[in-house]
Amino acid sequence: MPTAPAAGHGRIDHATAAGAEWAVVSSAGAWRVEAIGKHQLMRRTGLPARDLRALDPALSYPSSLMGRDRAVVVNLERVRAVITASEVLVPAPRAPAAGPLVGDLHARLSTASPRGGKALPFEFRALEVCLEFACKSLEHETSMLEKEAYPALDALTSKVSTLNLERVRQIKSRLVAISGGVRDELEHLLDDDTDMAAMHLSEKLAYQAAGQSSRFDIGKEPAESDQEWEDSEAEQEDVDGEDQGSGAFTPKIDELENLLEAYFVQIDGTLNKLSTYVEDTEDYINIMLDDKQNQLLQMGVVLSTATLMVSAAIVVTAVFGINIHIALYRIPSTTVFWEATGGMLGGAAALFAVAMVYYRNNGILR
Repeated sequence: MPTAPAAGHGRIDHATAAGAEWAVVSSAGAWRVEAIGKHQLMRRTGLPARDLRALDPALSYPSSLMGRDRAVVVNLERVRAVITASEVLVPAPRAPAAGPLVGDLHARLSTASPRGGKALPFEFRALEVCLEFACKSLEHETSMLEKEAYPALDALTSKVSTLNLERVRQIKSRLVAISGGVRDELEHLLDDDTDMAAMHLSEKLAYQAAGQSSRFDIGKEPAESDQEWEDSEAEQEDVDGEDQGSGAFTPKIDELENLLEAYFVQIDGTLNKLSTYVEDTEDYINIMLDDKQNQLLQMGVVLSTATLMVSAAIVVTAVFGINIHIALYRIPSTTVFWEATGGMLGGAAALFAVAMVYYRNNGILR
């Protein structure tokens, strides 16, 4: 749990068996722990049950930022929260990862300062705290991985062995797992203007309060079951299809886009530092392996050529071994044997030398 705020700013309610514990941080930064049941939470935030499953720590869901009619669901690595236009709800506040997040929300939301002369809407300020917390978590994980990665990569550069390759493979797998979550989700969100528009909760409330026709049904209570919610969504899609182009809610997304872009660049830079070093090492190792392969191929050419020349000498020997009568066999001097042997070996060596010169002149051998 975070450090207790000053008196009057927060309290802890006793949880009951009716629901799970949630830390509720208000727009003023005050916080409290409440026991909120599933259906109560659905009515309070307007979220369907399937979105709430993404916040369950016991389930493994990919990182996501989902804008809904009345809330934004944040599921970024260690950051899980539901942001509405007036409060932030963090599940399992007594968990080790949730306590610091609640503390950051309390500190930042209670002392929020204007951004560029204009204060951000509450949901964006809360989202910024969540993104900053996710960035810090990723930086910590990356720094811990770097302490293992750099020695392992250096060892692999010095000696390519099965053990060193396995260590680098495990490190790369962990790096892929880290880099494939928050960064990909932010990139996906930045490419979709509709998803970013759905996250403007305060503007949607003001739009609704002004009596304008909007495709966002602010006052509707969520269905009590997944099937009812899906049926209501299907009906809403039919209405949206009929009313398309009749003045739908279209907020300016520049402010949110700049916020997301800033944290995307920060996360991308954090992960690229180690990724670049891993990729450079892989390229170097591939170059080393290619060089070794080239050396083996050249050695194969040399051995094949030597085998060919020896085979030629063996052919000459076989010819002499044929049981035929030639004048050479009737010479009584024993030096003829050594002369013939030396001639065959010398000829093979000469042909081998000629082949090597030819290979070097044509770039086959270095």
